[in-house]
Amino acid sequence: MRKNLITIKTCKKLMDTDSLKLSEKCILSRCKDGPLITDNMAGELMCGSCGVVLSEKMEDYVQEYRTFTKEDYMQQTRTGMKSTLTIHDMGLATKIGSKNKDVSGKRLSSKMNFAFNRLRVWDARSKMYSRERSMQNAFTLLDGMAAKLGLPEFVSEKAAYFYRKIKSKNPRTGKFTESLIAAALYAACRSTNTPRTLNDIAQAANVKKKRLQKSYRDIVKRLGLNIEQYDPIEFVSRISSEVSASEKTRRYAVKILIKARKTRILTGKHPMGMAAAALYFSGIHNNEDISQEKISGVSGVTTVTIRHGYQTLVKGIGISPLESLTK
Repeated sequence: MRKNLITIKTCKKLMDTDSLKLSEKCILSRCKDGPLITDNMAGELMCGSCGVVLSEKMEDYVQEYRTFTKEDYMQQTRTGMKSTLTIHDMGLATKIGSKNKDVSGKRLSSKMNFAFNRLRVWDARSKMYSRERSMQNAFTLLDGMAAKLGLPEFVSEKAAYFYRKIKSKNPRTGKFTESLIAAALYAACRSTNTPRTLNDIAQAANVKKKRLQKSYRDIVKRLGLNIEQYDPIEFVSRISSEVSASEKTRRYAVKILIKARKTRILTGKHPMGMAAAALYFSGIHNNEDISQEKISGVSGVTTVTIRHGYQTLVKGIGISPLESLTK
């Protein structure tokens, strides 16, 4: 009886520790409250309440080698690259290795070497259908645009997903591959709130802006996307750094846009134009020489758009640049 009491007390102490916050329970009927504990060194799975070993000799999936650089990882890894949508075959294809050696490490004869070279050629050709070749060209363009724009990997994955969806709905879009993959990238930037403008995408893809806009509208319509507008605050840092504005001016421009957002005057307005207008407003307030032409050159919007946005901010927030924002 005393032994059972000690066991119960021990179980309660074990259950109260922070390290045993697992939802699984012991399968034994006498101990239904104990969480499971995994001992990676011993390869055992035990109950944290009663200590019964439920499983032993478990497989260890932890990486057994240490790497500090990408080159070390590629040399020591024994698996292929991960599956990704940005490759035409999603990274799941197999190919004949380039080492002309047999299973024992001996070099192949000249006759077998020639035969395997021909097999490699036909293996590569048999996998490249017209649709696969179109996908490969599109994703090559996508990698180049993402590298030029400095986009993270998840944005490229999203763009590849949009492109695959639109190709499945309308496969006869071969001659518009450049504009279509560029529009998919712009849609991915919009959906992930990664601030890149149409001019940035069009310049990186080397396509006309009108063609890019038409392809983007086609993607949004066919896929039924509900993409929100960019936040103008995301563009303030970019413009201020390119015009060499002070940190004080940048922060005041952000405050202006936050106040304008509360009054809902930013709805339907050009995000880059409103960010440029807020920075021009802040420059006047802090007595900093930032001309409209200078802001227009780095933001890609006209001086007319900046002046119109400036007047909208003055009327919307109800103060002039010479007044304090707290009034």
